[in-house]
Amino acid sequence: MLLSAKRSHLLVVDVQSRLMPAIHEGGSTLRNIGVLLQAASRLGVPVTVTEQYPKGLGPTIGPVADNLPAATPVLPKTSFSAARDPATAERVVGLRGEGRDQLVICGVEAHICVLQSALGLKDTGLDVFVVADAVSSRSPHSVNAACARLLHAGCHWVTTEMVAFEWMERAATDDFRALSPLFK
Repeated sequence: MLLSAKRSHLLVVDVQSRLMPAIHEGGSTLRNIGVLLQAASRLGVPVTVTEQYPKGLGPTIGPVADNLPAATPVLPKTSFSAARDPATAERVVGLRGEGRDQLVICGVEAHICVLQSALGLKDTGLDVFVVADAVSSRSPHSVNAACARLLHAGCHWVTTEMVAFEWMERAATDDFRALSPLFK
């Protein structure tokens, strides 16, 4: 199954100022989240951002917040799973009703909030794609465990380039020319 920009929704999970300094390979994770956000913005893919207990973990980190498409909701939560947060669940269900049945997830931590959100939202009938190089945790072992569990549960493990190129569909377009410098 290929991703389609017209069927996708990007969920950015808990990329927050007090959490990111402890994240393994945080810089490359942030870079790839930035690429996903630019591709989503260019290709009309709606974005939703969650923040886990922002009072304690701070707001969404500047490099991510600065790249959000206009009118992107940033939804605070205290549940580890975004599927258990009423505002996030309502947003995802609403977009699914508009034909957005492919959920692309990036963020942190892979083995906690990303994993629980992916599993919970998959249970609602969505096709869930977790972006391997745009998720991380404090420990690489936790990322590996999350990957194994998500794959076993039927989620798709993809890369930033897979997502962007599947969303673009073809070369020799204005979208391709605008986004291709991100991959050099």
